[in-house]
Amino acid sequence: MERIAIDPKIMHGKPVIRGTRVPVDVILGGLIGGMKYEEIEKEYGVEKEDILAAIEYAARFVMGEEVRPLKMKI
Repeated sequence: MERIAIDPKIMHGKPVIRGTRVPVDVILGGLIGGMKYEEIEKEYGVEKEDILAAIEYAARFVMGEEVRPLKMKI
């Protein structure tokens, strides 16, 4: 989960795409709404790998796996 960050100082601790303020739920919402990967990449300034990481994060959450944020390197 190198591409997902959870930091209480960023977006109130919501999971975001690392290095951005784009929440995972916004990416997932775009997909649910029918946006194509390319549209999400352009709209939010993320890469395909970021979108896939958001999907993986959600899948792990639903499966009940423990998801822990990596410590931020500043």
